[in-house]
Amino acid sequence: MRKINNPYNKLDGHLCFACSDKNPLGLKMEFYEDGEYLISKWKAEKHYQGFHNILHGGIQATLMDEVGAWFVQIKIKTSGVTSSMNTRYIQPVPSEGEILLKANLKSKRRNIVEVHVELFTEGGSLCSTSDITYYTFPQDLAKRKLYYPEYSEFFIKD
Repeated sequence: MRKINNPYNKLDGHLCFACSDKNPLGLKMEFYEDGEYLISKWKAEKHYQGFHNILHGGIQATLMDEVGAWFVQIKIKTSGVTSSMNTRYIQPVPSEGEILLKANLKSKRRNIVEVHVELFTEGGSLCSTSDITYYTFPQDLAKRKLYYPEYSEFFIKD
């Protein structure tokens, strides 16, 4: 498993709710490449709950959308925007404890990429899934308009 660096954190004013390490209210997600998967391990905290002791469904959707978007950046090597997201909530997620998210490629046609994401509890229970469609941009446009970095900037140097 290989840790992914967040090169956007060096941009002035980068405050992405999901992945920025500078947003005091954000999720501060981190990512890892593991074979065909892009994964994230995230620690749920009580202040992200909806119902008592249950992680809010909107936070679950945000986590899945973000790991899917990072899948596009790492595995497809460009940026994209979410076009559609079909989420299935299978069972409640506790509002405390580690969560594992796994994203992999469902399909790719021209600039349309479909990513499947699964969200698991610390104990390994599958709690929710999303099939997310991303509209992707040519890499040169992603670099000019969306600050997509050189690919090597995503990887921590040992």
